[in-house]
Amino acid sequence: MTRPTSRRVLVTGASRGIGRAVAQAFAAQGDTVAVHYASSPGDAEQTLASLAGDGHVLLQADVGDPDAARRLVEDVVEALGGVDVLVNNAAVAPGTANRHRIGEVGYEAWQTTWRRMIDVDLLGAANVTYCVADHLIGRGVPGSIVNVGSRGAFRGEPDFPAYGAAKAALHAFGQSMAVALAPHDISVTSVAPGFVATERQLEKLDGPAGDELRAQSPHGRVGTAEEVAAAVVYLASPAAAWSTGAVLDVNGASYLRT
Repeated sequence: MTRPTSRRVLVTGASRGIGRAVAQAFAAQGDTVAVHYASSPGDAEQTLASLAGDGHVLLQADVGDPDAARRLVEDVVEALGGVDVLVNNAAVAPGTANRHRIGEVGYEAWQTTWRRMIDVDLLGAANVTYCVADHLIGRGVPGSIVNVGSRGAFRGEPDFPAYGAAKAALHAFGQSMAVALAPHDISVTSVAPGFVATERQLEKLDGPAGDELRAQSPHGRVGTAEEVAAAVVYLASPAAAWSTGAVLDVNGASYLRT
């Protein structure tokens, strides 16, 4: 079955950073985008306003809530008439407020952080994937799902173990879905970015840790959100259909897997 030239794309966690760049990249090639956000309406509205073309929509949901994840997909289908591509980017990202290294946090904080990161970063993506895949299967059409994972899934995250574990599980989930959904002509892939110069990371890059972060790559710099977005757009394209099940490192050779 021929894939449509212009597709309807749901990008979760698209209010800024990688999600915004992904939404912009799809819109720039003529796709219609559903911009999802959880708690930053102002940033999400800026993303929406920055998109080329028209017909794009803005939707709010806490994907860590299974019912909200289901409603999100239902709302996208109603607003756009369907979904052809899903990008699972929404995540509780590591930060000062949720650092949870063993020996430095209490058990209650440990439990709270693990629960929230797993609920959003893994189960949220799994639930949205289920609903989008169910929609595609019901329509009898091909589709693409791309998960935004992390280099931390492979090299470890001692300060944020729940994040590393969730992203490792997300990669494994994507590979399981690639096998399960192949008979329906739905491709499932993942990207594993290294450190990316998003808005929330600028202070860190400008501070004492900046030089060390840039030195992690032999290129002497960190990645950009646009570079990750380019990889996502490629993996979601018909040209990458035979790469289903792949996890693509996007880290400037800062971490090499064997």
